[in-house]
Amino acid sequence: MKQHDAVALTDYIEYPEADMLSRSEAFYADIKRRHSIRQFSDRPVAKEIIENCIKAAGTAPNGANHQPWHFVAIHSPEVKKQVREQAELHEQGFYAGRAGEEWLDALKPLGTDADKPYLEHAPWLIAIFSQKKGGIKEGEKQTNYYVHESVGIATGFLITALHNAGLATLTHTPKPMSFLSKICNRPDDERPYMLLIAGYPAEDASIPKHALTKKPFDQICSFL
Repeated sequence: MKQHDAVALTDYIEYPEADMLSRSEAFYADIKRRHSIRQFSDRPVAKEIIENCIKAAGTAPNGANHQPWHFVAIHSPEVKKQVREQAELHEQGFYAGRAGEEWLDALKPLGTDADKPYLEHAPWLIAIFSQKKGGIKEGEKQTNYYVHESVGIATGFLITALHNAGLATLTHTPKPMSFLSKICNRPDDERPYMLLIAGYPAEDASIPKHALTKKPFDQICSFL
């Protein structure tokens, strides 16, 4: 192995195999309760909870440890209103035909449309940005590697952390998303990756039946 600075691994915890099995079963039982919803309560969520979940996302594995992401947690009603206005403006064109018939047909079972009231109603929006340039230290402008993969993993961590904290989420990717850069005052070398809505579900929250259909295990996994 090539020489590099390293520290001993001291925080790994090994569990007996029986515990590993029960923990894996318990995690699967918990995570399959995670659902994307579109009806959010306006009940407040403490900033500290969102901070901790974003900290968890920041531990995700990534290319060359450059951590090529930035999270903008939006709580301001004024900013959320701007996001909704711009998102709906772009989504109107998307649903009016820009997406194409095949894509729109795929979305029909989910009941989505250009109206996005949850962008104002939910207590938190988290805009996730990918960084083409950066590094560990502030102000660095090195090339970042495996950016899309790294930010995708971090986003998965964030969704899981929010679920673990007891919050519901929705991923939203308006087309195009460039307006988020302006609203969030992000630099030109960052790209909006995803908008994540987080909060408590409304009392009348529902899940599209289509979303409950999951591929059987033998279609998503092979063992060699």
